[in-house]
Amino acid sequence: MSDTAPVFQLDTTQSDTLILALTGDWIQGAGAPDFNDLRTNLNALSPKTLIVHFDNIEQWDSILMAFLLQCSNHCQDKGIALDTTSLPESAQRLLDVATAVRPHQRPEPGDYHWLTSINPLRMLKATMGNIRESLAFIGEVAMALANLVVGKANTRYVDFRAFCYQSGPDAFAIISLISILVGMILGYLGAVQLQQFGAGIYVADLVVIGTLREMGALMTAVVMAGRTGAAYAAQLGTMQTNEEIDAIVTLGISPMEFLVVPRMLALVVMMPLLTIYADVLGILGGALVAGGMGITPLQYFNQASAAVEMNHIMVGLIKSVTFALLIAVAGCRSGINSGRSSAAVGQAATQAVVTAIIYLIVADAAINILCQQLDY
Repeated sequence: MSDTAPVFQLDTTQSDTLILALTGDWIQGAGAPDFNDLRTNLNALSPKTLIVHFDNIEQWDSILMAFLLQCSNHCQDKGIALDTTSLPESAQRLLDVATAVRPHQRPEPGDYHWLTSINPLRMLKATMGNIRESLAFIGEVAMALANLVVGKANTRYVDFRAFCYQSGPDAFAIISLISILVGMILGYLGAVQLQQFGAGIYVADLVVIGTLREMGALMTAVVMAGRTGAAYAAQLGTMQTNEEIDAIVTLGISPMEFLVVPRMLALVVMMPLLTIYADVLGILGGALVAGGMGITPLQYFNQASAAVEMNHIMVGLIKSVTFALLIAVAGCRSGINSGRSSAAVGQAATQAVVTAIIYLIVADAAINILCQQLDY
């Protein structure tokens, strides 16, 4: 315990320039003075300059630095010039480090409006930055795949097999539920409308074509974006937080080859299989609804088998492979570029899902337009 308690005295001889004299031992256990008293005096006097005198202090530690940091922040908020030239060099360096970055302040509810956050130039700059970052990531992935083809990549088969199991069999439950329900929805909507024209049997064509060409691949991709894409982002983001990716780079191993490529290949391999599985369950879901509408199972499956064509199957498989690449790119890119905190990992997972769904919608529309133009 110090014999001399820390105190401050404010010399108000000059109205525009105040002198803050610090005395005593500013150390733990001595009892630091309350900064609110100094804040009240500064607000009442409204000086232009505040000079800190440090000459009468013999011992100091973080207690003094915390007091000076509060003083510095208050002076900066009120536009008061703070003179700390009398501080020792070590204390001055600590204060410079502490005040190098201003603390984040939330805007007041009454002062903020969403229109103030719209800046076209800033949005354009951010968009161009994201495009450059995405192109750089895709280029690195392409180089890693090229190294894999020539047998020079640091990609392990055991990782590929583990990610195949994660994105394949582990997803059967949710894919089964979604696929059956989507097939039932398609069958119900088709049956209700077609029965008005006495063409209820054609609900099988609607379910088959809609599932094979569109809903099977798209709904599977949406589920995998929320499940596997977010998992990839969280895994890689956590590795970034723990500096495991930095360690891999230090060992001379490419993170793209070691971390991204096995995840991407696993999703590309498993997505077509999951899509075929979802197509079958979707058609079965439509059969459940058709049976309730007076259509026998034999009639339904005879009509469904006549509607199945190879071009419908191929369109769905092409979409599934395309969607798998986009989900893997969105998830791995968000994880690799994640910040080094728990909050950043959560943001990376959220960004992966949102980005993947946007990619899916745009790619799905583009493929549909292309198929229409090619009459396929």
